[in-house]
Amino acid sequence: MRVIEKEEFQMSPELSRKIKSGAVFIHPTDTIYGLGCDATNSEAVNKIRELKDRPSQPFSVIAPSVDWIRKHCEINKEADSWLKKLPGPYTLILNLKDQNNIAPEVNDGLKTLGIRIPEHWFTSHAQKLDVPIVSTSSNRTGGDFMTSMDNLDSDIGEGVDFIIYEGEKNGRPSQIIDLTCSDITIQKR
Repeated sequence: MRVIEKEEFQMSPELSRKIKSGAVFIHPTDTIYGLGCDATNSEAVNKIRELKDRPSQPFSVIAPSVDWIRKHCEINKEADSWLKKLPGPYTLILNLKDQNNIAPEVNDGLKTLGIRIPEHWFTSHAQKLDVPIVSTSSNRTGGDFMTSMDNLDSDIGEGVDFIIYEGEKNGRPSQIIDLTCSDITIQKR
């Protein structure tokens, strides 16, 4: 596993090409470390499923932009008010207009998608790539989420192409806001 610091990642077009080619990697966010890949690449998404030992249940994605969200998701008045809070530590569950904009393995065939735009420098790379990036906690299902190299699950570390590391994170996973029905559900953290 190759560990890369922020500056090296930001200056490396090679790593962006690797992501577009199906690399699976660990990345920092505004909350914790995420396990990611290009969300349009079925093979890469399936590799994350294997690493996490999570054969089903949807993954969330980092959207390239609010415009991408508006183009691909149904936005009502409530959803619009939450979009105005982005970037931030939220995962918005929205109905998709068209499921063909992500690999079907991302959301397990559902017509909904969990979407994030973290308040973090890594978000700008999703924007540059102009594709959604799977962003799920870097742990095996049921295990502790990664906040530093000290608590990286060794199986996950061995299964990724690279890790973008910026030191210990003190956050918690993002708050989930389900906007798919008239009664908004906000998951407590």
